[in-house]
Amino acid sequence: MAILYGFHAVSARVKTAPASVEEVLVDQHRKDKRMQQFIDKVKAAGVKVSAADSDRLEKAAGHKQHQGVVAFAKELVKSNDLFEIIDTHGKNTLLLVLDGVTDPHNLGACLRSADASGVHAVVLPKDKSVGITPVVSKVACGAAETIPVITVTNLARTLEEIQEAGVWCIGTAGEATDTLYDADLNGPIAWVLGAEGDGMRRLTREKCDQLVQIPMIGSVESLNVSVASSVCLFETLRQRQFSK
Repeated sequence: MAILYGFHAVSARVKTAPASVEEVLVDQHRKDKRMQQFIDKVKAAGVKVSAADSDRLEKAAGHKQHQGVVAFAKELVKSNDLFEIIDTHGKNTLLLVLDGVTDPHNLGACLRSADASGVHAVVLPKDKSVGITPVVSKVACGAAETIPVITVTNLARTLEEIQEAGVWCIGTAGEATDTLYDADLNGPIAWVLGAEGDGMRRLTREKCDQLVQIPMIGSVESLNVSVASSVCLFETLRQRQFSK
């Protein structure tokens, strides 16, 4: 059973898979327009809505940052076979590989950008990764429910297998000679990014086919991983759809 909370995350699940939502709890004291519109949409989708006090909402969500909305839902069945996904999308394959992202807000933001830019799967290492938590789901605004998130035991070996499947692995590194805008992003691509600070682990970096940098002219040395992933993914989208 999945616990979702916040207007965006719950609305996204109700919109994309209403049958999977068993019940939505709403703050019994909120009578504002936003809440009423939300309740109307949930009921229109045929989902049960129940009024609840703040104690029940907090207990269900695990904290107070729920916006007065908590949902109980079944786990969605998504393909977790990375190579089935690659076979399905072929030359259009777009993957996001995140090495060492431990902050749930960063991961949630990465998933949101991944969904918006057409990523087919997100790959995370089993260790040094936050995984999908309620906070991640809330920040992702529904993307954690729609994009396959695949956790692997050995990230370096998985990158080798991705390459063998015909996918070009591009990593970001501040010292790279090529820039993001020098890269040809029209074939099957896996973007590989590490968390800010340490970046990618050495072995992960060595497994990349190409390293590129994001040009910057300001005083900061690096971008937050969620911002960096957005820049890379939307440049990929631009090249594939808007520069033809």
